[in-house]
Amino acid sequence: MFRLLVLGVAWLLWSGHYTLEEPLIAAFGVLSCGLVYWIAQRLRAAAPEHGERTLGWSVVPYLPWLLLEIVKADLAVAKIVLDPKMPISPRIIRVKASQRGDGARVLFANSITLTPGTISLAVREDHIWVHALSKEIGDDLQSGEMDQKVAGLERT
Repeated sequence: MFRLLVLGVAWLLWSGHYTLEEPLIAAFGVLSCGLVYWIAQRLRAAAPEHGERTLGWSVVPYLPWLLLEIVKADLAVAKIVLDPKMPISPRIIRVKASQRGDGARVLFANSITLTPGTISLAVREDHIWVHALSKEIGDDLQSGEMDQKVAGLERT
């Protein structure tokens, strides 16, 4: 029930409709929150138990670091695009994925894709195939900093 309350508060904050002047919008908000809650409960009930703990709130401290990495990558890609010589050297690289759980591995792959200049192509057990826009961007990703940050979330 707490999750339903959180959904309702999030909808209220993001929608900006704090009064009941437009009852149809409020009704759609209530219905959409209820539908999302119902679907989430059904998915939770249908999911096989692997004994894997979800990342939950441990992801929250990771988000500011990821946002900073996204901004740094934005600047690097902008520098490449604005350079008249367009110094791109696209490549496919294999990046180590040391996460134990599927959820953390998906978070890692999505973090790579969110970072400009890189796209996760395939996720395997212990690595992710990534398209990198340049050698420097690929080398930065292969340094393992993001991998270790995400793997560290499983330990908290």
